[in-house]
Amino acid sequence: MRIRVINPNTTEAMTTSIAAAAESVAWPGTSVTTVNPSMGPVSIESHYDEALSVPGILTEIRRAESEGTAGYVLACFGDPGLDAARELATGPVLGIAEAAMHMASHLGRGFSVVTTLERTVGRAWDLAERYGMSRFCRGVHGCDIAVLELDQNPSTKDILTERCRRAAHDDDSEVIVLGCAGMAGLCRDISREIGLPVIDGVAAAVNLVQSLVSMGLRKSGRGEFAAPLIKPYAGLLDSFGSLPTG
Repeated sequence: MRIRVINPNTTEAMTTSIAAAAESVAWPGTSVTTVNPSMGPVSIESHYDEALSVPGILTEIRRAESEGTAGYVLACFGDPGLDAARELATGPVLGIAEAAMHMASHLGRGFSVVTTLERTVGRAWDLAERYGMSRFCRGVHGCDIAVLELDQNPSTKDILTERCRRAAHDDDSEVIVLGCAGMAGLCRDISREIGLPVIDGVAAAVNLVQSLVSMGLRKSGRGEFAAPLIKPYAGLLDSFGSLPTG
């Protein structure tokens, strides 16, 4: 099966680290390709960033559909453009926050999310409610490291480890969810340090997409996630009015 992992920002170094996490859980016979759009923000840390990342995401979905891709992962913890991507794709599309929260709920009675900037905490709470995870999510905590600083700050691992340990204690949580795709490479080290399950959303989403595809399941073509109606779009979005759909 072919799985396409889309890093919604345009930073290629982050795409490379996301690719490593995705490929580490690929099944035999699964081909995982990780890409980023050529247009959009270099990092996603606000509602504004999320909104402007969506055209790039949909462009990558369109390209992958023409190549016979079976399923998709949106590798940003805000799960930007998830509903629109599901309308356009024929196979399953998973966001990493959605996947990580659901997987965490299978491993303990409660989880905490540790994310990047404090300003993104509200978005994570919104997603927990949307996904029916409010009963499991006991806290969301920022560590005040910007997305693009995660792989540049030599103290990132120590800061995240301590924040995860403190979150588990303060929230009485049994599982930690890492709230950024750029944290994926630190997952196992942090888990070993704090002695608790730590979920990386990239690996979680890739595994769930593989499971759905292996069961022969595709996106429903009925109702809200049916292919979008074709209509004219103006200006910079002109080409989006003729998106081929499955």
